[in-house]
Amino acid sequence: MDKLKSVLSGEESRRDDRTVLQTVNEASSLSWATRVKGFVGCFVVGGVCTILGICMLFLPKIGLTLFIVFYTFGNICTLGSTMFLMGPMKQLKRMCDKTRALATTIMITCLVLTLCAAFWWKNFGLALLFCILQILAFTWYSLSYIPCVREAILKLVSKCIC
Repeated sequence: MDKLKSVLSGEESRRDDRTVLQTVNEASSLSWATRVKGFVGCFVVGGVCTILGICMLFLPKIGLTLFIVFYTFGNICTLGSTMFLMGPMKQLKRMCDKTRALATTIMITCLVLTLCAAFWWKNFGLALLFCILQILAFTWYSLSYIPCVREAILKLVSKCIC
């Protein structure tokens, strides 16, 4: 019956005119309390996975593999947690800003390459290198949200090197 009402009132034709982005945006309209709960939950899961991964590093034989899996999943959860606060489309747009595009690209590439090196290529030294690069890229990406911090760090590093 609701379908018939929407067709007769013309709402159905308006729904067909919406883009995929508008549909996703409308589907993700959560209350602020729900967004905060989602952010905290996802951030805590990411933090627990990261800490668990570091603890797994010391297990013989499978420790490095478990570290890579848990650490990478923790980073994905932590990154995804901010989507609850801003919304998925706004987060993706901010990730692609010119100030964050390089850090985002390196971070996502290192996430994928870490898993490829661990499971596909079975090269744990390379996986550990990609994991370190993942840490650095994620840190650099996170610092981009704090005004003037990255510039201050670059000045500090340039003074220390010279």
